[in-house]
Amino acid sequence: MNEVWKKPPITLDAYQAMVGKEVGVSSWHLVDQPRIDTYADVIEDHQFIHVDPERAKKETAFGTTIAHGFLTMSLLSIMSYEVMPVIAGTTMGVNYGFDKLRFISPVRSGKRVRGRFVLAEAKLRKPNELQSRTNVTVEIEGEDKPALVADWLGLIYFA
Repeated sequence: MNEVWKKPPITLDAYQAMVGKEVGVSSWHLVDQPRIDTYADVIEDHQFIHVDPERAKKETAFGTTIAHGFLTMSLLSIMSYEVMPVIAGTTMGVNYGFDKLRFISPVRSGKRVRGRFVLAEAKLRKPNELQSRTNVTVEIEGEDKPALVADWLGLIYFA
């Protein structure tokens, strides 16, 4: 069970009052070589810049392997579970996609990342369906530029 469901729920009005505000910042998540290798196996992308530390050190400007951009993006799920509140009466939430997603800086193996979440929009599309837009920045520990920025859309359903 995701930890998000263990949080005390808030009202829909309280959630909508968060629009325009930073909701929170997740904990740091390590992006190490075993995580990168596992992800490479899952998506069958074994490009050397991801899975061959020696070659990446010699042949790239990164000095080591880097995470797949989509691996970094996939960590948004756990980060959001840590930060985003549950709305009372929610039956489920689904990923509706992105209006914008940009990979700004590579995440080098061994670095930690965290997500910073700002609720940009929360509007009812139907009486039992809320569309949210969250501006997310994934920060890389010790670096000035983020790994990615995104406008993430979600649909939240109520009983």
